[in-house]
Parts: sequence; C-alpha cells; structure tokens
Amino acid sequence: MPEAVGVIQTLGFPSILAAADAVVKAARVTLVYYDRAESGNFVLAIRGGTSEVHPAMEAGIAAAGKVHGGKVMMHYIVPNPPENVQAVLPIDYTEASEPFRT
Repeated sequence: MPEAVGVIQTLGFPSILAAADAVVKAARVTLVYYDRAESGNFVLAIRGGTSEVHPAMEAGIAAAGKVHGGKVMMHYIVPNPPENVQAVLPIDYTEASEPFRT
C-alpha cells in the first residue's frame, strides 16, 4: 500500500493537541513527529497509507480550527515520499513511534 506523510502547523499548543488527537482517532495513521516551530507555532507529522492520511488530515485541520484562538497556519500531504526525503527530514518511523505504528 502506498504511504503518505501529512504535516499540520498551528498557532498555539492547544490547537496542535486537538489536531493530534483528531488525526489518530480518525484513521489508521501514526504520529511520527511533533515539535515547536517558531513564534508560538507547533508542527506535527503523521504517516500511514495514502487513503488513511487524507481523512486524518481533514479531521486534524477541522479540530485545530475549532480551538478558541487556534489557527491552522499550514498543512500539506506528501504521497509516496522518496527515501532521500525520509532520510533527511524527521518524518520516518522511529523507535518511539514504532509501538504505535498501524
């Protein structure tokens, strides 16, 4: 099954928490990355089958937008990321995310 990576960046921690909660509940995806970006922004990355990442991203974006004061700054889906992108960017499965891999 082809895999995809989805990335959501929000303004404020509560909105990224809502997005993270929604994405993992909406579809069979794995949260592989989370970090602070800049100026109060936070980012998360999910991995999973392409058909699973799309509805998960929709749910995450909607949930983040419903948080009071929260704002989705950007979002993007990369279908079938090449190996060199996975090796350089923090979007690959890690030991920490492996137990939760779907």
